Amino acid sequence: MLGYSFGELGSIFAMQAFAGLILFSVFVLMALGLAIIFGQMGVINMAHGEFMILGAYMTYLCSHLFSAYLPGLYSIYFFVAMIVAFIASGALGLLVEWGLIRHLYRRPLDTLLATWGLSLFLQQAYRSTFGAREVGVELPNWMMGSTNLSDTIQIPINGIFVMVLTLLITLAVYLLIYRSRWGCQVRAVVQNRTMAGAVGINTEKVDRYTFGIGCGIAGIAGSAFTMIGSTGPTAGQLYIVDTFLVVVFGGAQSLLGTIASAFTISQAQSTMEFFLSGSMAKVLALLAVVGILMLRPQGLFVLKVRR
Repeated sequence: MLGYSFGELGSIFAMQAFAGLILFSVFVLMALGLAIIFGQMGVINMAHGEFMILGAYMTYLCSHLFSAYLPGLYSIYFFVAMIVAFIASGALGLLVEWGLIRHLYRRPLDTLLATWGLSLFLQQAYRSTFGAREVGVELPNWMMGSTNLSDTIQIPINGIFVMVLTLLITLAVYLLIYRSRWGCQVRAVVQNRTMAGAVGINTEKVDRYTFGIGCGIAGIAGSAFTMIGSTGPTAGQLYIVDTFLVVVFGGAQSLLGTIASAFTISQAQSTMEFFLSGSMAKVLALLAVVGILMLRPQGLFVLKVRR
């Protein structure tokens, strides 16, 4: 194929598969928050990428603060940065839900336009605060380098860290949704909002905290994003379309569907990008997803609810 030997093709597919796993990790972290918000509240949050970039900028700030004032603790700055990113993005999400989103429930087109405007506002705010140029973070020494699986296959340590982080966050979201009292309330609101309110669940409070947690998870995705790309005011928009694609393709209310969809799309894009251009890989992946959705418009997985 294209002049490569079978051994070379095996190494190429292995390397691209791992690159796809790193992209899969970012997709999952982005899509988890978006799926929670969209699945429960029906809110099309076009500013979700900007919540991710807020987390990335918080990581950038923590990197510089630790480097300047706590150089001896620089090796652990990233763990502090993730907490700060979650709090900052989550707090902004709570504020946005209280000041904007709660007035637009059951009006999906209005939420799309409002959050698109919010996206532009946040981009300009980042541009005015941090500048228009992209910035990057310096990784701790223990995240540098790579692990050799063979003579031709190398796996970067920071990529392994991102995947482990994604696994832990996904497990935490699962426990929160399916093993906690708050998660039980969330699932009740998703299945029947009127009945949930009738049995005493404060649906407005559930919505607010759901939006805040979803945005906070996007902030953690921003921290992970700093390991694989530079941070700029408009960087979030590069991922928002793919993230919505992951959510819709997997099923808006399904955690398993979100994970399966993110894996499928990330692996397809990563493999095709080696042999084709990046834009053509995205086009082919999009066409494939659209074709599947025409046959199965509810997505890969759908909740079964008794009517």
